[in-house]
Amino acid sequence: MDATATSPIRLEQVTKRYPDGSTAVDALDLDIQAGELCVLVGPSGCGKTTTMKMINRVIEPTSGHIFLGDEDVTKVDPVQLRRRIGYVIQQVGLFPHQNIRANVATVPRLLGWDKSKTAARTDELLELVGLPPKTFGNRYPHQLSGGQRQRVGVARALAADPVVLLMDEPFSAVDPIVRERLQTEFLRLQEAVRKTIVFVTHDIEEAVRLGDRIAVLSEGAKLEQYDTPANLLGSPANDFVADFVGSDRGLKRLAVTTIGADDLEHPPIVHVNDDLADVRAVLEREGARWAVVLSDNEELHGWISRDATNGVGSVVSRGNRMEAWVPANASLKVAFSTMLQLEAGWVAVLDGPRFLGVLTPESLHAALRRSVDGVEPETAGAV
Repeated sequence: MDATATSPIRLEQVTKRYPDGSTAVDALDLDIQAGELCVLVGPSGCGKTTTMKMINRVIEPTSGHIFLGDEDVTKVDPVQLRRRIGYVIQQVGLFPHQNIRANVATVPRLLGWDKSKTAARTDELLELVGLPPKTFGNRYPHQLSGGQRQRVGVARALAADPVVLLMDEPFSAVDPIVRERLQTEFLRLQEAVRKTIVFVTHDIEEAVRLGDRIAVLSEGAKLEQYDTPANLLGSPANDFVADFVGSDRGLKRLAVTTIGADDLEHPPIVHVNDDLADVRAVLEREGARWAVVLSDNEELHGWISRDATNGVGSVVSRGNRMEAWVPANASLKVAFSTMLQLEAGWVAVLDGPRFLGVLTPESLHAALRRSVDGVEPETAGAV
């Protein structure tokens, strides 16, 4: 198996049966594309961790075939195999008597890399996971927070540039705030390295946030549905999947649905130095209650209501600052959260400094419906 940047994984009729007759995994077929993050989810005891551990043969399959690229890894030396597959576990498993640099360098050292190459790779990865080597390299695991230790675990798993990364509930042992930060950092990291990743979690929200595709498993690792997060939430294959993802799957889908051009409404636009009388005429002509206010260089400044246009003067003397905005690549969940947090009736959508349009509660609802049902855009006027 070549140590290329990434490789697909294919499981063919993979089975794990124990001497007592119990079957943890029963004839599982699964294809994971190169550079894809596949999340295995399912109830406790369904075989998801067993499935993952058979890929690097920490658990030996009873029968079936597991391919990395074109090679059947059930026929190769398991120790050599594990050195070519990154592995991150819940409790990290750092060596307490070694500093952080030495921990990250574990696999390159076992593979016989020279010291200069190992040191350069170690420093590169510590920077990549947000732990500058000058600050953290000589520290020991007990001197780091739980979240920092998890980052070291990820760096160690990536040290020898493995073709595959296996992750067994890596973020479940930290508090919710740290967990969300780790997830965000991990998504950023995956954008940079694009590894083929098998990620086990019991948390469907984590699966939806991280996965390119999600495999929902029932007892015996029966594959109930294997799909993108959006399709999984929008069209559960059966009652088991629907129950597992939860009755609030419509809300979860907000997190995986990005803002589209058809989702935006386009209220009247005025500028900070426009005369109030002119603005009032525009609003009356268009039958609108408010307008978006842009600066002279076309950046979002705020908004102005029709009632505020009475009298004389310019918009800058009557307009309201608007803090409720999101970038164009944000999810509907981020837009909805911003709207609620700032108690705003709408949120502006910006492409850099450029104003694109607004989302209102009505248009958010229409966007979510459209993402699930494929319906045509609804008209939800911002008046």
